[in-house]
This record gives sequence, C-alpha cells and structure tokens, in this order.
Amino acid sequence: MAKKKITPRTAPDAIPAKITDQLITETIEKNYMPYVMSVIVSRAIPEIDGFKPAHRKLLYTMYKMGLLNGPRTKSANVVGQTMRLHPHGDASIYDTLVRLTKGNESLLHPFIDSKGSFGKHYSRDMAAAASRYTECRLDRICAELFDGIDRDAVDMVDNYDGTMKEPALFPTSFPNILVSANMGIAVGMASNICSFNLSEVCDGTIAMLKHPDITPAQMMEYIPAPDFAGGASIIYDREKMEEIYATGRGNIKLRARYRYDRSTNCIEIIEIPYTTTIEEIIKRISQLMKAGSLREITDFRDEIDLNGFKLALEVKRGTDPDKLMAKLYKLTPLESGFACNFNVLIDGQPKQLGLCGVMAEWIRFRMQNVRRELTFDLNKKKEKLHLLYGLEKILLDIDKAISIVRNTEKDADVVPNLMAGFGIDRPQAEYVAEIKLRHLNREYILDRLAEIKDLEAAIADINETLASDAKIKKRIAVKLLEIKKKYGIERKSLIVYSDDIEEVAKEDLVENYNVHLLMTRDGFFKKITMLSLRGNDEQKLKEGDEIIGEFDAENRDELTFVTDGRKIFRVKVSEFDTCKSSEIGHFLPVKLGLDDGEKPVLMILNAKFTESEKMCLIFENGKGITIPLSMYRTKAVRRKLSGAFSAASKVAGAFFRANYTELEKAAYKNDVPKDYDVLITSSSNKAIVVPLSLIPEKNTRTAGGVTVISLKRGETVSSCAPASAIDAEKRRKLRKTKIPAAGSKL
Repeated sequence: MAKKKITPRTAPDAIPAKITDQLITETIEKNYMPYVMSVIVSRAIPEIDGFKPAHRKLLYTMYKMGLLNGPRTKSANVVGQTMRLHPHGDASIYDTLVRLTKGNESLLHPFIDSKGSFGKHYSRDMAAAASRYTECRLDRICAELFDGIDRDAVDMVDNYDGTMKEPALFPTSFPNILVSANMGIAVGMASNICSFNLSEVCDGTIAMLKHPDITPAQMMEYIPAPDFAGGASIIYDREKMEEIYATGRGNIKLRARYRYDRSTNCIEIIEIPYTTTIEEIIKRISQLMKAGSLREITDFRDEIDLNGFKLALEVKRGTDPDKLMAKLYKLTPLESGFACNFNVLIDGQPKQLGLCGVMAEWIRFRMQNVRRELTFDLNKKKEKLHLLYGLEKILLDIDKAISIVRNTEKDADVVPNLMAGFGIDRPQAEYVAEIKLRHLNREYILDRLAEIKDLEAAIADINETLASDAKIKKRIAVKLLEIKKKYGIERKSLIVYSDDIEEVAKEDLVENYNVHLLMTRDGFFKKITMLSLRGNDEQKLKEGDEIIGEFDAENRDELTFVTDGRKIFRVKVSEFDTCKSSEIGHFLPVKLGLDDGEKPVLMILNAKFTESEKMCLIFENGKGITIPLSMYRTKAVRRKLSGAFSAASKVAGAFFRANYTELEKAAYKNDVPKDYDVLITSSSNKAIVVPLSLIPEKNTRTAGGVTVISLKRGETVSSCAPASAIDAEKRRKLRKTKIPAAGSKL
C-alpha cells in the first residue's frame, strides 16, 4: 500500500507584536513593589511579638495539636500538619523547627522541647537528623505565648486557602522580640536583632511601664548589654551600647572564652561568638599555621561532646596562653562583631527602632491584648449575669414557674410561656428551662444569688480596669514578675569592659625569630631562617648578580629600601616569606610595586630617621651627597615616600652611615663605621677610594651634591662598592683625602 504524502500546512502570516511605551516607575509599582512588600511583611522581618510568619504558623500548629501539655510526637508529623498553614515545603518548615529547639541551642529560651539530634548553631557541618527520627513538643514557656489567644487577645485570620483560622500575632506576655535573637533579609532592608536576658528585660519593661520617658542611658541600668545563647564575652563600650539602645544600629564586639590546662599544656576554648562557627575558626587557624604565623600551636582538636562546646589547642612549652589568645582574637573569628539592625514590623510597616522604642511598641501592643482579653471576659460575665438575673426572677416564685411548665402541653411552648409569665427574654428562659429539678433547693438558690453579687463586683472591677491605663500596666507588670521568677536564668554572656582589655601591639601578633637578610644588585631579596642557613653558606644568585646588602635580623624588624627611582619604602621583615639558600628569592620591584626598570639600591635595617643616620648617594655624573634620614621623618608612618633626592642624574651607588654614640649603637644592627671607605669606578676604568665622611651633608632633598670624582666629557660613574672589594695595597694607592679627586687606572 502506497504511503500517503503529507504536505505541511502553510503557516498564517505572523502578526507583528504591538510595542507600547511604559514608564519604568509604573512597571516597578505594579510588578516589583508587590513582591517587595510580600517579602518584607510576610516572610523576612519579625513583628512585635518576636516571630516571623513561619515561626508563628509552626508554633500555632503544635499548640492546636495539643503539644503544650501532651507527650512528644515525631517532627515529621508536626511538619506535615504545619503545611496546612504554611505550604512552602517540608524542608523549610523543618529548618525553622530545628532553630527553635532546645537541642540546637540557638535561643536563650527555646520554644520547642526536643529529643534527638538537632545539630548545633555553632557548627555548620553538624546537621540535624531527618524529621522522621526526631521528636518534639512545645516547651513550657510557650504557655506565655498563647496566654489569651482563646480569649480574643489577637485577631484570627484565614489561612492561605480559607479552611482554617490562625493568629495574626501571638499575645506574648513578655517582650519576646528582645529575648529571642532574630535575623531576616528582605528586599532593600534587613533585620538583625540580638537577644537580651529575660530577667533583665522584665525589669527594664517594668521600669518603662512606671516611667514611659526613660532614656537609653537609664535603661542600661536594668539591661546593661545583650545576652547570647552561646555565651562568650561582650567587650563593653558604654557609648556604643547607648547608641544601639537609642537607634537600633551598632556593632557589639564578642570574643571567645577559654581556660588553660597546665597539666596537658592545652588551651580549651569553651564558648565562641554567636556570629561564627567552629569550622570557620579551625579553617583560619589552619591557614595561619601553614603560613608559619602560629608556631606556638602544635595541634588542635574539635572536642564537642555531650558536655557542650570545646576546641582544644595544644601549645608549645613556655607559651604564654594569654598572649597567644590575644593574638588569636586579632587573627581569627574568635573575636567577631554582631551588627545590630533593629528593623521590626509595626502595624504592617517596617520601622527601625532602638531598644527603648521596641519596648514602648511592645507595651502598646500588650496593652491592646490585655484590653481585648478583659473585654472578652467582661462580655462573658455580662452574659452569665444576664442569665442569672432571669433565674433570680424565677426563684422569687418557683411554684408559678412549675405551674407554667406543668400546664404547658407542648415542649416548644415552655420557653415562650416562661418568657410571658416572668417578663424575661429567650436566653434567660432557655437557661431556666434547662435547670434540673434537683437544683430547686435552698442551697442552690443561695449560691446563685451569691454568684450574682460576685459577678456584679467582677464586672465593676473590669470596667474600672479598662478605664485606667495605670491598672492595665500594673497587670502587665505583675505578669512580668511572675515570668521572671518562673523562667529567668543567669546571664550567659560575660561583660568585659574595654578599658580592662590590654591592647596587643601589632608587633606582638607577629612571631619573632632570627633571620638572615640579603639583597642583590639586580633587586632580589632573601629572608632565610638561621636553621635553614646552618651548613648552607653558599647562596644561589642570578647569573652576573651580586649581594649589595646583608644583615642578621629578627622577624619583627623593619626594612627601609631606597630605589633609583627616588623613592623610599618602609616594609616589615615579616611581610616576606622565608626562602632557602638554594632559591634566588623575592623580586623586590614586584613586591614593592616599583616602576618598570626601577630597582632598589640600598637596604637599611631598623632606621630611626634621626640626625645621626646618614644616606650617602653617588650619582653617575660623579657628584655625591649626604642626606640625614631625619629629612624623611613623618608624623605618621608612611610606607612610601617619593622625591627622595635630586633627579639631575641617576644613582650609581648608595650607602648608609651613622655617627652613633656608644648608647645608640646597642639599638642598631646595621652599624657602619664613621669613616666607611667606598670604591668609585668610572666608565674609563679609573677609580678612587674615598671615606664617606668627605662627602658633605645637605639638609635638602633636591640638592645635586658636590663633585667627588673628576670625569672627562662623556664619562660616567659605572659602579660603587665597598673598598673592601679590592686588596689593601690597591686601596692605599687609590685612597683620596680631598674631593674632587681624579681617578687612577684600576
């Protein structure tokens, strides 16, 4: 059977798209801003109850599951139930649950009593077990979150599909916004709220209830500083802390706490800043040890166990643990900062508030909760009293009531007949009709009459409370005192005053050891340890190169390099890595960032830039000059100085000399004799030997110098070197005692 040929349908002519202009502001307003507001309001920024929507939906689900007083259930069960309110995937819900648990140790007062492995906030790699293996229930402090939630304390809103109700906020009985640490990143803004001690917060809130105009400085008497779940030490700066309390922005410096075990010669770090992890610390220590910056540490171990956090550092014998820790604070995350940014949603709008501002907003919010609870109780009591008033009328003539009931033929007519017979309304008549015959006794009647009086007194008391802000505040304060007594704990973060901390000099952060330094004519530099130098006297150099500067020094010493580009550099010896004798070393033009063709001509060790220190320069035009190093002294230490000397001619040689006193000599390692002889050679191979003391001193950088060696037209100085480069007999013949001097054939 022949196949039928199929011909493609002809596509209709394409209709060109209509392009219209649209203002970018309109696009942002209609498309971008709704997304921004959704992230800010419904996801990232906490509200005045201290929770984000994800936290609130999770905890409310557990409350409705009966986990406040009931036994633990599998976390997977909680996650599944929470998806009825929060349909964003089980992984994100479980991550939220993990952070709220006692096992994770993220919060000062965890909201979830957990069983199983929930990881630790101070470890990035210590992850929580799967939700099917762990169990949880609400911690007893959650009773303070839900107190009043069933008495109309807060608004109840529909969930995402309208099948359930959930609270818009929790009626927290204490300022949880300040007690629980919270961080969120929205679009265009972020929030980072540190935690404070519950007992101190309760005291501070009571103080504000009594004195609404309390200042941040006065509040610090009740709440001196934040308190972090991980403990550690807070380096206390009163001015910065007062600024955080006033504005909600600032940085809190935290540092780890440690103990020293003399028997094992081991430093045990037991608490670290809330903002770091043990993995970050170990990584940094490893880097420093590989770079040779932590020679005091021989080994380190992660010793986290059931007893809590511990990082053990084995140190060399004779190491001062306090100095080593001071060094580690500067070089590792063992000291880090918590950047406060108190952004809170107030009535659906993000606001940045200081601690006092947040507390004032919470008091306003809590007063609304209490008013709503009291109003709810008032309405319930009024309803009850209304029913009892109806009962009171019936009790005045029980026989009549019984007669009405007995003479009524239909059940449906009992309530209307009672209403007509006693002048009561339907709810009252319904209440009376439901009374059992056994209750028509004297005791019951007296009890109901007494209840009417109690209800009238209670209603009057509630009305009086509702009319007085002072009484509402007193109720809040009494509740705060109960919470403090019931849940208060000792402060975990130790307060250390900044004045009591001994500042460590930068030099102390650098390990000190003996080294041998040398610089070559072509600009290569070596730093060799004495151990490496031992038995290795022969130095590898580039072909044709030679050593022009050589010193024994220490790793904390300072070097001054003078270049033929009229620049002076001050560099620490510690900035250079150590080399071996078999290596050609570091190329200084690259290390110092010199211009093309520029190279160093002089190296000075530990220059003090005093009048007694001199730099002698011999130029290619045969002139020379002595410049005191005091000419280069600056108020602040500068790494680089330009325009160090005259640009009239290139530098052929540079030397350092110093007229030290005997006392000064002890402080210097590169002492040069007062009459240091140098060999100056011209391009015609003529030379002179002159003491540097003959070259006159000029107190200006731009001076061109005086003629040292007489040159004929076209001749230049080809080299300058210490006179020790030639034998004593030649030195004697070439030595000149006056300048300028003509050279003799070398």
